[in-house]
Amino acid sequence: MNNSDLADKLAAESGLSKADARKMVDAVFASIAQAAAAGQEISLNGFGKFKVKETAAREGRNPATGETIQIAASKKLTFAPAKAVKDKLNA
Repeated sequence: MNNSDLADKLAAESGLSKADARKMVDAVFASIAQAAAAGQEISLNGFGKFKVKETAAREGRNPATGETIQIAASKKLTFAPAKAVKDKLNA
């Protein structure tokens, strides 16, 4: 499922136009991205939590040459599903 599919489903279930549904889907994901960029945790009851985690700088190896390289510190967005979602996945 992609953004368009999600917007189509939202439009069908809510009676919105497809254009309005697409704007809503885009706005929700933009809000999540903006909150994550600010370092906030996004908690959606019944769905799960998005958290920003930081990875430290570390040494790695180039698999082609075996040369040691430095991997910079970075941030990543993780998702932990709520119990209701886990139960649906494992039903």
